[in-house]
Amino acid sequence: MYSPTPADWREANRARWDERVPIHVASDFYEVEAFRAGKDALRDFELTEVGDVTGRSLLHLQCHIGLDTLSWARRGTSHVVGLDFSEPAVETARSLAAEIGLTPDQAAFVAADVYDAAQAVPDSAYDIVYTGCGALNWLPDIERWAETAASLVAPGGFLYVSEFHPLTDALDDAGSRLTYDYFSRDPWVDEAPGTYTDRDAGTVHNRSVEWTHTIGDVVSAIAAAGLRIELLHEHDVTLFERFDGLRRHDDGFYRFPGDRPRMPLMYSLRASRPSA
Repeated sequence: MYSPTPADWREANRARWDERVPIHVASDFYEVEAFRAGKDALRDFELTEVGDVTGRSLLHLQCHIGLDTLSWARRGTSHVVGLDFSEPAVETARSLAAEIGLTPDQAAFVAADVYDAAQAVPDSAYDIVYTGCGALNWLPDIERWAETAASLVAPGGFLYVSEFHPLTDALDDAGSRLTYDYFSRDPWVDEAPGTYTDRDAGTVHNRSVEWTHTIGDVVSAIAAAGLRIELLHEHDVTLFERFDGLRRHDDGFYRFPGDRPRMPLMYSLRASRPSA
């Protein structure tokens, strides 16, 4: 339900994520064993829109257990840094990096709040600042996030965002009817147990506090932070069974059946800082 922001929102969310790290590592959703064997965790549209990362530095904000981060490293970055506020997630990411043969110089992970990223990460700027799916909804202040992310983009570099579309937060469980307020500024506070990788998982820390940031809010915040919007793409696919009618296809994406009108389920954005 929509609610005023609780004072302990950060602590509640961190406890929830800490508890779910081992559940996610063991899940079919993340396919950690396949990743160890060489499977890429990135989506095709991300690879196309980000382009060749060979020899470039990359910072991944809100990296969770680091699979996307380490996938970029495997693709030839000079070095990657992943940041997440969950210590268990960061420790898992460090262990995975070592297991696949990456040194701390090639792939480093930092436990810190994303709003403190500029002070927490080892470098002052990166060629690519990347943030993946399911990150922005955990942040109350999108303008502060954009300012922080933009401050870490090197001249000639860019910010890349791959996210779930905020419209999905306004729909009912079938994804067919507008039920909730797309423009609400209050957070959604929930007590649902389990997790998106296993809805029946036995969990204790179940309170979550999440915010919806409209496409307009995200684009405006990034532009106001001094970056130039290069692309904004909406996608009719998603990564898990967000709505009852979605079906998984051979490419791993979930889509509505062909007899239903399409709607945006994800979006991606790239915004650059001029070289001079």
